[in-house]
Amino acid sequence: MSTKLFFIRPAVVDDVDTILQLIIDLATYEKAADSVEATPELLRKNLFETPYAQTLLAFTGSPDAPGEAIGMALYFFNYSTWTGKPGIYLEDLFVKPETRGMGVGKAFFAELAKVAEEKGCARVDWSVLKWNQPSIDFYEKALGATAMSEWMGMRLTGDGIKNLEKFAFRQ
Repeated sequence: MSTKLFFIRPAVVDDVDTILQLIIDLATYEKAADSVEATPELLRKNLFETPYAQTLLAFTGSPDAPGEAIGMALYFFNYSTWTGKPGIYLEDLFVKPETRGMGVGKAFFAELAKVAEEKGCARVDWSVLKWNQPSIDFYEKALGATAMSEWMGMRLTGDGIKNLEKFAFRQ
């Protein structure tokens, strides 16, 4: 398959089912398929109606003769108080295993770099699972990325968010 051509384009609302399938494929790869709660309705609402995030899609073939979807990069903008500039947070990057080695991952990062330049972003950040050594190697060796080992990710979900109400200021 490494001789096939591919192209990348921004997702459109008609791509919702494709995006969801790639999310499921990613979750399966990360051994967390049961964790996917996204639905077509949620993706339509949060990517296109009130666009909290953007998605790039990779397809085999060409724009004139597209083939199958082979990857996605889903990102959103954040803001750095230290740089005084926006940044890009790459939430998920996924390339189907059978199409890895074609340059799709590098091409996604090139597209993200274009967006970062256009928007005046100071940086592009993302996370990688500690066990995903092939991706870590790709990020460090192919891209020249720096591991942010002094930072630890933190998260609140569901009840954790609701429990924050107890800290609300009341007059």
